[in-house]
Amino acid sequence: MKTPSPDFSHEEAAFQRGFSVVCGVDEVGRGPLAGPVTAGAVVLDPNNIPDGLADSKTLSAPKRVRLAGEIHAHARVSIAHASVEEIDRMNILQASLLAMTRAVIGLGDAELALIDGNRIPPDLDIQAQTFVGGDARILSISAASIVAKICRDEIMESLAQQFPGYGWERNAGYPTQEHRAALQKLGVTPHHRRSFKPVHNILYQDKI
Repeated sequence: MKTPSPDFSHEEAAFQRGFSVVCGVDEVGRGPLAGPVTAGAVVLDPNNIPDGLADSKTLSAPKRVRLAGEIHAHARVSIAHASVEEIDRMNILQASLLAMTRAVIGLGDAELALIDGNRIPPDLDIQAQTFVGGDARILSISAASIVAKICRDEIMESLAQQFPGYGWERNAGYPTQEHRAALQKLGVTPHHRRSFKPVHNILYQDKI
């Protein structure tokens, strides 16, 4: 059975209710052991929607790159982050919500946010709706998932040049076998999330 493609029906319904600037919002990077969590907020042009938008996790890397370029060219995009320090201070969920809020604020005039997941960021000062699996259902959220992933992957590729050996250019900081082995061998970098158990355990294993 073919998986349904995301559509623009939720955005169109919002227009019918009187909203004129509707953004899709998604985050990427909740699971990695290193790097920021990144959120995208995208306002699509109803008359110029890139073809092939889908949940970023289902797309090949070349297709993600192509679509990200088209989204940046034809839509309004805001990307924001929460740092490793913020993740460790407030926990990954709250940091993800903070990154989403920052992304929406970056647009400047969004009136309604369609958010992937089941939580509305507490500091968001515009109306919002949540959609579990929204990145596979709603085109604006699909677009946000793509630009957020491309941006975060580029950040991790850059950090990989500064901290070689962890494979961040391949694993984007996720806890792959390669990354875990490098943590044991090379130790913890300033970009690792100290509140995450595999990193915390390495930092404190000698103190137990």
